[in-house]
Amino acid sequence: MSASIRQSPPIDLSKSVTPAWMKDKVVLITGGASGFGAAMVKAWAAEGACIIVGDINVEKGDPLIRQIRKETNNQNVHFIRCDVTDWQSQVNLFKEAVKLSPHGGIDTVVPNAGIAAPDIFHLPRNMDAPEPKQPRFKVVDVNLIGVLYTTHLAWWYLPRNPGSKPADPKCDPASVKRDRHILFIGSAASLHPISGLPQYGTAKHGVLGLFRSLRSTSSLAGIRVNIICPYYIDTPLISTMARIFLAGGAMGTLEDIVEGVNRLAADPTVVGRGLSVGPKMRVAQQEDGVWTLEPKDSTKGFESGVWEAFMDDWEVQELFNKRMLMTLNAVAATRGWIGWVKDIMGAFRHNFGF
Repeated sequence: MSASIRQSPPIDLSKSVTPAWMKDKVVLITGGASGFGAAMVKAWAAEGACIIVGDINVEKGDPLIRQIRKETNNQNVHFIRCDVTDWQSQVNLFKEAVKLSPHGGIDTVVPNAGIAAPDIFHLPRNMDAPEPKQPRFKVVDVNLIGVLYTTHLAWWYLPRNPGSKPADPKCDPASVKRDRHILFIGSAASLHPISGLPQYGTAKHGVLGLFRSLRSTSSLAGIRVNIICPYYIDTPLISTMARIFLAGGAMGTLEDIVEGVNRLAADPTVVGRGLSVGPKMRVAQQEDGVWTLEPKDSTKGFESGVWEAFMDDWEVQELFNKRMLMTLNAVAATRGWIGWVKDIMGAFRHNFGF
């Protein structure tokens, strides 16, 4: 099986990324009206990409696209209402994207739409009820079934992208005008359990499983697949309760998200790779492989918010999980009570605006 996987080597994170390679590429992204999606749309529109955003939130989507067109002077940025849990709605999104594409095809598909919501696994309030109420699996429907719909459609349209050639890790990236790429949006919850949100964890584990499975067959369609798995990222979507829960630790930034997705999307030589995004930390690796947290002004090790997590290799990825979690705990210990108090105050400012 491994012989069929045309995978590129691990990404050299010490080298700068070239986001200008996104120019004139046609990107279809679901859930692009806020959060990670909006950050990607803004960044790629500024580089001259044609972007079709599919999102159910018209109130946020329409104003966002108008704002981006004005700020970037890029008129090839479009919004289409789409419910990713509805198959026909996604079919219509892809059809419209092809019509809006300057060359009649799609280069990159990003199944980004996702939600988080209170979960259903709890003790019933009425212990005398004869049977439980039917649960709602909206989180799984959006975060996994919707992703499967998007991926199925991408598998149909990407090989039909006019002028594109099969993905090749050995290509000259500057010469690739038409691409065939799926960028999956996983989560830290794809890599390890997430307490209290089993639906979300199940869905994000499923996205990682989809990526791992498609790596072995994507070369048959000439499609490259990659995945990014962010930790908690400091955006308005992080609720006050989540901020209180995370108080004392640290979060990643949208700037690091953009760097991570650019490394995967802009460079056509990157095939079958996975990145994790978290708080920017300086670490040094010891002889036994354990990471140690270094002061920011230290000359030891390296500092990054973007990490190669080796999602293609189960054993190495588990080692990455161990190193990352130990380092995040070290960050919390270093920040101490002062950091906890600052985060609590920030959580209330987020909620009440003071």
